[in-house]
Order: sequence, then structure tokens, then C-alpha cells
Amino acid sequence: MTAVRLILTLLLGSVRLCRTEPRPGKPSKNRYIVFCLALNVTLHTKQTTSFWKLLTKLPIQCFCDVDMNVVCVCSYDVILASGPEELLRKFSRFSHRVVFSAEGFCWPDQRLASKYPVVHDGKRYLNSGGFIGYASEVHAVVKQWKYKDDDDDQLFYTRIYLNKEQRRKFSITLDHKSHIFQNLNGAIEEVVLKFEKSRVRARNVAYDTLPVVIHGNGPTKLQLNYLGNYVPTAWTYEHGCGICDDDLLDLNGLSDEEMPLVHIAVFIEQPTPFLEEFLERLATLNYPHTRLRLFIHNNVRSQWQRAFYIIKLNYHKSNNKCKYTLEIDRYSFFSITDINTDYLHVYVPGNRNQYTKTRFVYFSVLLLGLWNVPYITQVYLIRGETLRSRLAPVSLYQQEGMDPDMSFCTSVREQGIFMFVSNRDEFGRLISSTNYNISRLHPDMWQIFDNPVDWREKYIHENYSKIFDDDENLVEQPCPDVYWFPAFSERMCDELVETMEDFGGWSGGRHNVSDLSACVSVCVCLCLCVSVCLCAQAVMNFVVRYRPDEQPSLRPHHDSSTFTINIALNRKNIDYEGGGCRFLRYDCTVESPRKGWSFMHPGRLTHYHEGLPVTRGTRYIMVSFVDP
Repeated sequence: MTAVRLILTLLLGSVRLCRTEPRPGKPSKNRYIVFCLALNVTLHTKQTTSFWKLLTKLPIQCFCDVDMNVVCVCSYDVILASGPEELLRKFSRFSHRVVFSAEGFCWPDQRLASKYPVVHDGKRYLNSGGFIGYASEVHAVVKQWKYKDDDDDQLFYTRIYLNKEQRRKFSITLDHKSHIFQNLNGAIEEVVLKFEKSRVRARNVAYDTLPVVIHGNGPTKLQLNYLGNYVPTAWTYEHGCGICDDDLLDLNGLSDEEMPLVHIAVFIEQPTPFLEEFLERLATLNYPHTRLRLFIHNNVRSQWQRAFYIIKLNYHKSNNKCKYTLEIDRYSFFSITDINTDYLHVYVPGNRNQYTKTRFVYFSVLLLGLWNVPYITQVYLIRGETLRSRLAPVSLYQQEGMDPDMSFCTSVREQGIFMFVSNRDEFGRLISSTNYNISRLHPDMWQIFDNPVDWREKYIHENYSKIFDDDENLVEQPCPDVYWFPAFSERMCDELVETMEDFGGWSGGRHNVSDLSACVSVCVCLCLCVSVCLCAQAVMNFVVRYRPDEQPSLRPHHDSSTFTINIALNRKNIDYEGGGCRFLRYDCTVESPRKGWSFMHPGRLTHYHEGLPVTRGTRYIMVSFVDP
């Protein structure tokens, strides 16, 4: 007995955890092993799908020790919230030799419900997904198995428990109030997270207990994954993410040819904004280009969407050398081009939950970590071997009444493959294409409200934000109370001019103009000026065209504004000659406006000014009367 006790102490400290192999289509054992390692628990495993079969294969010495304990759980849908010490302590309080988990449903034979002992408080029915007991009693129970290997062991244990003589003989009871085992099916509302110091527990609020084993039985796998994002040390307030650095792929020191081969697949299912910028950034990824393969599918008709979703996955399955597949829908936008040289992170930027019904709400994304989620979209990295094996059947991506992304995620979940989102690093953002109208000449210009970040990056001068930094000295003052600073990018200037020319309807110098409502929202880009002067209203925005044969100049005048923004849209001595602005009171002239730079000056009283004649070409300026 001393030798056996020593062996068991080395294994589990007098507790032996038996786990069954996951059935086909169930999650892998990796999560369970991670929990065991975190809690200093060593496993005794066998390739089997039944507890009784596993238990019969344990060393005979295990059953000779009357003080030896055996715990059996289904590994693929179980989370361990604590270690062997608490497990044994709670088991000893039952004063029984064998304790099964309990739940609120009688299955697989509901006709047996009336034969169960009456329970006034707690769950009434046995669940064989988890039990603990002394080895001798457990062995005696499983020796009674006289059925086929694939028969239901739940029914087998139920019949033994319902037999009053055997229940007393083996001293069997149920964990009615989830002191040790928590079955989630039918009890989701009872379980909440309890954040303790440096660890997280699942608390049953109905019975005020802290179960050790959390069992995601039945249709509760998503809720189990949610709890697994925190319990027991996956994420804590003291240490943050406890699993984020596990099993990272170390790329440090690898030559270019030793780097993993990555296939990048870009799918443009419908017209989307800022495509040019997206492809430019994709081309500048800091990763050996010899180890990248790029596949782009563009402009797929909506009725072909499902077919191409299958095609894109088959494309990567056919390449046995592909280590990873990076799927990118065009709604995603990379905002960095550098891949960490030490580790390659698997990143999926965002979880769209409107199609996924779950009672759990994920904590704020301000909690940085690695999150097991039920749905991924837009950008995701898949192991090539997973695509070629568990996700190989084409039928996995065809489900009636489902969009391809929903069908894909449903199939991945059913295959027991976990999907993770990491929000520890910001790789980019999602693009909105809801109001994207490609019938316009430059449709990106109209995205100021739908995609403001991308709009600013494309159309606002790269140094605009620096004008607020006193150390940069970017704001010049060519005349008294006239401020000159960068505002628009060259692309903005060119596209604004082209948009106005395409629209036509120039006033020819008259004070009354035709309806320019089609161009008004373009000019709203001057909202950037509001950051210069709080509470300003720029409601009079227009583009002026000067030509020698049309309107070469503008006579001296005051503007109908508190202050005026005047932005040059093309280049002097290249696109036109002459021009400029003269402030009469100060006899000060700005003769060479810079393309994309803005004058800002008072509109009334002090800054009486005129537009100087253009002698050749065409000059364009954009004007905004602020607080008219």
C-alpha cells in the first residue's frame, strides 16, 4: 500500500483524474490538458469513449487501496476551476463513497423520473458526465457492465442509482447543489463569474456554491467557452491574460526561406471603399514576400457568393506546403505593416454577434486577452493542416438558409475547433460599405462619415495634426492675422477639382449659383476646421474657378463670415500663372499659395481683400465661410 500511495502521490496527490477521449466532432483535449497543467494535475488517459471501459483498464493496485479516490470527467467539454485539494475536501463532506453530478433533466429515459428520490432543494437527476468515488466502490460498480461497448453508460449508472439496494451498498449520492460538479445544461442562468484574487471561479448563485468541475453538457458548449476565457486563470484582473503567450510560434532567428508559407486570400465581394489604399498596405507587409502567396477575387455577384466561399477554401486545401491561410474580406483594413519578428500571433479583428444567440455578454474589449468566441469574420488565420483535414469536406460550408460566414463558423464549432479573437494588438479596423456609391466619380470622397479614419488618412494633409504642436512651427503668418497651414492632401485637391468639373454648373462669377446640393457633403470635409475654432459653423462652402477668359479675378470685398478658410487646390506656375490674394489694409500679398494649404483670416472689418488676376491656365480654390 505504501508503494501504491507513493505512485499516486507523484501523479495527483491521492487523486486520479480519468478522462475519456473526445468523440468525433468534439473539441480536442488541448484545453483540458492546459487546465490540468495549470492546476498541477497529472492525467491517466486511455483511448476509449466510455468511463466503464477506461476504469477497467486502470492498474489493479488502484482498487486495492481503500483510501484511493478516482475522478471521472468528459475532458472535451469540461473546465477545472480548482485543484485536487479542494476536490477531495468537498468530496469528504458528502460522507458517501461515490458522488455523481446532478442536473435538472432526466435522460435518456424520462420514464425513470418518478423513480428518483425526492429532492426538495437542488437538481434531482443523475448525470454521468462527472463523478468521484473511492476506487474500490467505483471498480465494483463498473464490473457490473454487461452491455455493448457503445451502449449508453448514462442509463447504466442511472439504473444502479435507482436501485435502492445498490445505492446503499455502494453509498452513492448526487451532487444536488453543485458543490463539486456544475452541469451547465438547464442551469446557465445560475452560473456567473466570480473574480477572486489572482483567479476566477464559476459561482452557482442558486445554491451559493463554487463548483470545481464545470461541465458544458448538451447545447452549452458556447457558454463553457465563455467561462473558459476566465476560469481559473485564463484572465484575471491582477495578471491579465494568463494564456496569451502559450504555444506561440517562435520565428526569431529563422531565415526568410524558413519562415512559414502563408497564403493570403483577399475577397472583394462587392464594391468597397479605399481599396487602393488597402492593397498598397498589403503589398508593404514586413514579411518575406517569397513566403507569401496572394490570391485576389474581385467583384463576385451576390448569387455566386456561396460558391466562391467554397472555392477560396479549396484553393488552400490543394497546397500541401501551405502552413497558414490568411483570409481577408475587403471590409477589413490593415493599419500596420510590421509583423512581430519574435512571434506570429493569430489575430481575428472582431466578433459580430447579431447572428449568435447566447446569454453571455463578453466583457469590454478594454480587457486585453485571447478570447474563445463563437463567430469570426473579415480576417482570420487558419492552419493549413486544419483546412486539409477536419475542414476538408466541402459540405461543411453549405447549409440551407445561412450566409457563407455563418455556415463556416457553425461547421467549425460542430467540428470542435475553437475560434479565437486576440485584441492585444491593433492590426487595423473594419470598413463600412453600406452607403458606398460607385456611380460617383470619386466615391471615397463621400465616406467622411461612414469611414472617418480612412477618409482622414487619404484626404487630410499628413502634417495637419502637427499644426497644434507648438514645437513643429508649421503654422505660418504671411500677413497680419492671416494663418497659413497644411489642410488637404494632394489627392483631395485633385479629386475635389475633378468632382466639381464633372458636376459642372459654374456660376461664371455671378453671385447667384445653381443648386450644388450634390456637392455639399463633399465640402463638409471642412469640419476639420472646427478643431481650430470651437463652436464654429461652416455652412457656406464652395469651390471657385479662375480663368483668364471666364473670371480671372475677384474685386476687393469683405467676406460674410467671422473668419474664412481658403484652400489652394492646384499649383501656381504649373497649372496656372498669376493669381494670389491681396489684403488691402495691410498692403500684403500672398502670391504663391501652396497646394493643399489653407489661409485662415477674419472675414469682416479688418481683412478687406481681393483675388489677383490669373493670366494663364485655371486656378481652383476652396472657400468656407465659418460662422457667417
